[in-house]
Amino acid sequence: MRVISGIYKRRRFDVPHTFKARPTTDFAKENLFNVLSNNYFDFENGVTALDLFAGTGSISIELVSRGCDRVISVEKDPQHLSFISQVMREVKTDKCFPIRADVFRFIDKCNELFDFIFADPPYALKDLESIPTRIFESGILKEDGLLVLEHGKENHFEDNPHFIERRVYGSVNFSFFKAMVPATEQ
Repeated sequence: MRVISGIYKRRRFDVPHTFKARPTTDFAKENLFNVLSNNYFDFENGVTALDLFAGTGSISIELVSRGCDRVISVEKDPQHLSFISQVMREVKTDKCFPIRADVFRFIDKCNELFDFIFADPPYALKDLESIPTRIFESGILKEDGLLVLEHGKENHFEDNPHFIERRVYGSVNFSFFKAMVPATEQ
């Protein structure tokens, strides 16, 4: 696992071969962060982020490296969570908070608001299609915040009222959703 940019640029972390997680490819991750940095965020400007189904923590470390103020990494697998914690200790950051939890329960109970939410569920997850709706119904994404959902090519979210764009990088698909500011506040 390699950090693409930021203060930990070019740092590599060896992911154990026993892991079931499918990390976002470097190609897809680099393109995703180019889109995010050029169109949506200056990560050094007080951004809070939530990394759901954090897996190896690849997105979490990238967010911390690029200057996010606070990153919550939610992962159910204890070995994966331990690896994320080890990486964050190794880089000596206090900006990332790994949490062992079921993502759906976390969404339901969370009372914190985030500027950016990234979700990379297993592509075969039976409730994958419900993730955007659950996040918007929970109210954990700030007004004008952004949700990016990584998924397989068979999933389509264009009918979701918050959907704004889809990006495809090889076999990796990202759907972008925006929490809209109510018309009376614009």
